[in-house]
Amino acid sequence: MSGSAIAAAGASVRASASASAADEAPAAGGGGGGASGPTAAELLDFVRRVAADAAVIASLPLDPEGRTWVPLEGPDGSEAWLIGWPPGTGTGWHDHADSIGAFTTAVGTLKELSLAARLPTDGWTTLELAEGIDRSRQLATGQGRAFGHHHVHEVLNESGTEHAVSVHAYYPPLPQIRRYSRTGAVLRLEQVERPEDWQ
Repeated sequence: MSGSAIAAAGASVRASASASAADEAPAAGGGGGGASGPTAAELLDFVRRVAADAAVIASLPLDPEGRTWVPLEGPDGSEAWLIGWPPGTGTGWHDHADSIGAFTTAVGTLKELSLAARLPTDGWTTLELAEGIDRSRQLATGQGRAFGHHHVHEVLNESGTEHAVSVHAYYPPLPQIRRYSRTGAVLRLEQVERPEDWQ
């Protein structure tokens, strides 16, 4: 893989920022469109429209202790979710496998930490991240972003007092989510979740 060097028989990999521009929104054609499913831009348009619908946002039950979520009808066979974030909660580091996606903050502010490199999809358990690979952005109410395949990120509600609510969409529907732990520059694959784990 360009920009990466395999360090130990597929068990450890070093990734650098030159691997790809995974932090940027994919091109309008990414993910197909039409008969092959919505594009990342179309998913972003969908989540923005839903986030602006006060009745839909108000329908989400909020829990002071943990995140809540309800499924939505996504466009053209996509998977979509409305998610509530109590103060101080987050996702942990994860990716969405082969799915493209988008999300928009409907209430409050969310912080996204992401990696500006495309990681190898298989054959590793530990990844040493090069300098300059980390990205951070604040997404206030009405702000969102789209992302491409294998986007690795963590999303947080850093408010100490206020809930946040967001709308997310993925295509194709998520086949799995890989969850990671991170210590400094080391990213470690911890588990793989399947749809039955969150639906």
